[in-house]
Amino acid sequence: MRKKLIYFTVPVTMIVLPVFAEEQPALELEPITVTASPQEDSGNQIAPITTLADDELRMKIGNSIGDTLKNELGISSQSFGPGVGTPVIRGQAGSRVRVLNNGIGSNDVSAISPDHATSVEPLLAERIEVLRGPATLQYGSGTIGGIVNVIDNRIPNMMQDKVLAGALEQRFDSTSDETSTTMKLEGGQGNIAYHLDGFYRNRNNLAIGGRGIDTAAVAVIDPLLTVVDNPKGYLNNTDAEAISGSVGLSWIGVPGFAGASINHLSNNYGIAPDGQGQETTRIELRQNKYDFKSELKNPFHFATSLRTRLGYTDYQHTEVTNGEPGAFFTNKAYEGRIELTHQDLGILHGMVGFQAQASDFNATEKLTGDSIVPRSDINSYSVFAVESFDIGKVKYQLGLRVEQTDIEPDDFSNLSYTPVSASVSALWKLDDRNSLNLAVTRSARAPNVQELLANGYHDATRSFERGDPALQEETSYNLDLGYRFKADWLRAEIDLFHNWAGNYIAQQRSGQFVGQNGEACLLDCVPLAVTTQADAIFKGYEAKLIFNLMENNVGFLDLTLFSDYTRGQFDDGSDVPRMPPLRYGLQLDYGKDDLTSYLRFTRAEPQTNAGNFEPATAGYFLLNMGTQYKLKAYKDAQLMLFAKGNNLLNENIRNSTSYLRNFAPEAGRGAEVGFRVSY
Repeated sequence: MRKKLIYFTVPVTMIVLPVFAEEQPALELEPITVTASPQEDSGNQIAPITTLADDELRMKIGNSIGDTLKNELGISSQSFGPGVGTPVIRGQAGSRVRVLNNGIGSNDVSAISPDHATSVEPLLAERIEVLRGPATLQYGSGTIGGIVNVIDNRIPNMMQDKVLAGALEQRFDSTSDETSTTMKLEGGQGNIAYHLDGFYRNRNNLAIGGRGIDTAAVAVIDPLLTVVDNPKGYLNNTDAEAISGSVGLSWIGVPGFAGASINHLSNNYGIAPDGQGQETTRIELRQNKYDFKSELKNPFHFATSLRTRLGYTDYQHTEVTNGEPGAFFTNKAYEGRIELTHQDLGILHGMVGFQAQASDFNATEKLTGDSIVPRSDINSYSVFAVESFDIGKVKYQLGLRVEQTDIEPDDFSNLSYTPVSASVSALWKLDDRNSLNLAVTRSARAPNVQELLANGYHDATRSFERGDPALQEETSYNLDLGYRFKADWLRAEIDLFHNWAGNYIAQQRSGQFVGQNGEACLLDCVPLAVTTQADAIFKGYEAKLIFNLMENNVGFLDLTLFSDYTRGQFDDGSDVPRMPPLRYGLQLDYGKDDLTSYLRFTRAEPQTNAGNFEPATAGYFLLNMGTQYKLKAYKDAQLMLFAKGNNLLNENIRNSTSYLRNFAPEAGRGAEVGFRVSY
């Protein structure tokens, strides 16, 4: 694996080194984001996109990426108690939603099981983008849901106007007595720019709006489970502690920039218990990450820029049950990519690229050495291109990605896949107020190693998981249609989608029970979860209307009406499990000068299409509100104060996209307060 990476790294290094050959005067470069055009006006986007940045991001930050994005249209959180929350986009999660950190994969193991926290931290984010359509093919195959890119400026790509700048943020959340502290320092002089950041989070058990375990629902999932411990108002074993730190350094000059960073993350969090009063499971996570990034401006006569990214991730976590180590997951992964933006070729403007990934993955029972997923070398190589052009009033975008994925497991035959994905989208500006967008995508995905080869007891999910090495590539044909209207008094956004998924892969409870060794059992039986494959259809919509009710010297007042819906169904008429419910509601936004505030009310309908051997999920009402105020503290320093009230009706909310929803409801009524000082 290392030899393959060397073959990729050497030519990249030869390209980058000339940047340092001659000292050049400092030059401020534009920030790099995953998207090709500005995000401020969603009406100019060919495909739907969601962007959180600046004050809006600070107001919405949660304790995970999923928690941060869960109130955006079409997005939910695959929560597994308060310690875990990965994004669910249009009902898709796991490998179908790739989470990036500064344009490169997180390379943890959050995509292969719902109990695994992602190592990407929203507290450190400066910008979060959710991308769909042809541009997703720059970053992965089979991303039916989309791409989530978290940008934290860990490797500076532009010079600060100060030698020393930074920010300090402090938060407190009453639902778990959580305190979090975030620090950032950055600056530069001459051609050298630096970045330092870190955070510390500590919380106690989570407060909830009722009892943690829905005993009637649990009886459907596991009728053999006897609940004897089910406290009201809080969730046992949901305390957590996390700490992270990063250092980044860049050289910036006229030809471009090159930089590197190092990050360390430690996270210890608990999993809500099953109520038997016998076992408590905690996850001890550790990750070290090393990244390199560069960009050359006008490197060749036919190219406007050449960007490179290289990363190495050393990840591991141990599931500790009653103080004894259980399931042990490791992933040592390399990832590299080159993107070349070419000069316009007639009406065509765009980029081509190459991406390589190589990982050493393993999942075992630490004490016994029994395999959950056999140790595997996983190698993937991709070429991709994204091109845009205009014809009259219509903007077109094309995307293509060809990928070769090889999995070499110990004691199993090698597996090989060649997913080919393609996409075309168009934006038609009917006039200054109205526009239509249409996207057609073929998205192919190779099964991941856990879907293929899992065969062992998993402590955190309390189930025996069995994969299927005969799984074929998953292929989805997706149709998206959108309409945008923009006037002084009203903005409207409506998106419809219909996905035909062939050989759709899903892990489902089978209704059977086995021993922790996978054999027939009489005592200590656990549910059997199997990976299956069948054709499926997903359809739904996202819609919002924003009315400008007032804008004068008193301030502004906007009313937003919103709704989203996803329906997933297999061809045999059964339901795809863990789909989000129908949601609708309204939000009032008020602002004047440096004060902004909101009141948001959401109704989620019951999810009765729960899937085989899955109980229905009750509907709920969710009332949230928040405010923030900015003031100048001293000279160039700025102070922002913020406060939020969450779940003010104290509903005992069970998240239908959560594998653990019948044991771990969402947070109850709580308040979050904090401040941010930036200089």
